Amino acid sequence: MKNFLQMLLLSVGLAGCSSIDYAELSKISTVSPTNIQINRILALNLSHADSLIEANKLMDPILVSNVVKELEARKLKAENISIELVKVANFAEMVKVSDDNLKFMGPKISDTKKRNMIGKAENLDYFLLGLKDNNGSIQHKLNFSITYTSNERRNYASASFCDKWGGCENENQMDVALISFKASSCSSFDCNYNEIVELDLSDSFLKENMEKGLSLDFNSKATISNKITIPSSYLKGYLKVAN
Repeated sequence: MKNFLQMLLLSVGLAGCSSIDYAELSKISTVSPTNIQINRILALNLSHADSLIEANKLMDPILVSNVVKELEARKLKAENISIELVKVANFAEMVKVSDDNLKFMGPKISDTKKRNMIGKAENLDYFLLGLKDNNGSIQHKLNFSITYTSNERRNYASASFCDKWGGCENENQMDVALISFKASSCSSFDCNYNEIVELDLSDSFLKENMEKGLSLDFNSKATISNKITIPSSYLKGYLKVAN
């Protein structure tokens, strides 16, 4: 009889264990003391300064340190998001819309670079253009203008995208269309040249790069290239209007 009761109790215990949701237990076990306290403090809807005071009330100094670090990190992240939203809004306001909302021109980005300490500065200007058809499809162009001083024209003819590590030595170079070219203030040694080219970009491609931004090289037949970068906030602001 005693053995029967032991077997019965063991069966009941096993049956009880089989009803336990181990997935939920796993979730609970992965919640750290730091996150528990963070969630508790945030639920109080305190100011950041008061949240830090609340964190310092904890008894464990290591836990206090971890909670304070996490609160500071979250505050910094929230501030960066707020700054990014302002930048996006500013870029969106600068997009020019025309032709019954079918044509879009993003703000111009200007940059000045020197190739060496004694060389003359080169002026770069670039911006996005968009044209929407009657069906709602939109194609974009990246307009790139460079003014430089040289003894010969460089002849910009292609562009290549840069990877996330900043490398732009891409074999898949894309042709660019020449918009205009002129030479001025020529001497016996050199001229001031201005070349304007455009690169076709699809709407889907811009959306794919919207979060990280876009960098690319414009390459000349004179084996000289110029790297430009369109920040994420520019792309988001421009596409917010164009789409």
